[in-house]
Amino acid sequence: GIVRTTQDFGYQGDPPTHPELLDWMAVEFVKQGWSVKKLHRLIVTSATYRQSSVITHEKQAKDPENRLLSYSPRLRLEAELIRDSALAESGLLSAKIGGPSVFPPQAPGITTDGAYGPLKWTVSTGEDRYRRGLYTFSKRTAPYATFATFDAPSGEATCARRDISNTPLQALTLLNSEAFLEAAQALGKSLAARPGTVAEKTTILFRRCLTRPPTASESKALTAYYETQHARFRNKELDPTKIAGTGSEADTENLSERAAWTALARVLLNVDEAIVRR
Repeated sequence: GIVRTTQDFGYQGDPPTHPELLDWMAVEFVKQGWSVKKLHRLIVTSATYRQSSVITHEKQAKDPENRLLSYSPRLRLEAELIRDSALAESGLLSAKIGGPSVFPPQAPGITTDGAYGPLKWTVSTGEDRYRRGLYTFSKRTAPYATFATFDAPSGEATCARRDISNTPLQALTLLNSEAFLEAAQALGKSLAARPGTVAEKTTILFRRCLTRPPTASESKALTAYYETQHARFRNKELDPTKIAGTGSEADTENLSERAAWTALARVLLNVDEAIVRR
């Protein structure tokens, strides 16, 4: 941002760390015909913006608070985008624009026990179940739990900058929330129906979730995990329907395979890199 105190640009806020840069950018903005698009391009193609968030000991010693922009900050996706990202990777995300608010799946007790009277959370069906987070129904006294877990504003006051926390509940949500489980099941179904070796399909799944190919060690570990889980589901050590879902009769034949791919997808959706820009 321009300053750390985004909510206060006045005398009581922090002064900008690079005033000369801001002056230069303001002049350049005018020279480029007041084009916001060109300004954005200038910023995102700069060497500073494209830095890695990996911190060396030297950078940590010279610039512990990153006031000199020595490295890129780790930026986690906003609450709404975390769910959108999982739905997009699984192919479930609806591209529909506009319309009334929707009610994505969540435990009914979350809103029925809310303050100032209960809210009946009737889960949307069909395409509306997978609408973007932007369209999720919002009530100040009964917020959508997944968004609240990932630090979405409550709506009680203006929010200039969102807080970013890191809690065990976030990992549990990515692993067990019905919305993320459905995304993993959709990925598992598509991978099970896809031709190719386990290693090839593991690479495809990895790229869909993390937007990069796996390293040799990552590929080996994920392939081994798939094989182990597949054997457990095939031998009925674990119930595949609890992971892959029941599906249609046509899916029953490869149920253990779908369950194994779903389990692997749940792992990748829960990786830090899946929701954090490095």
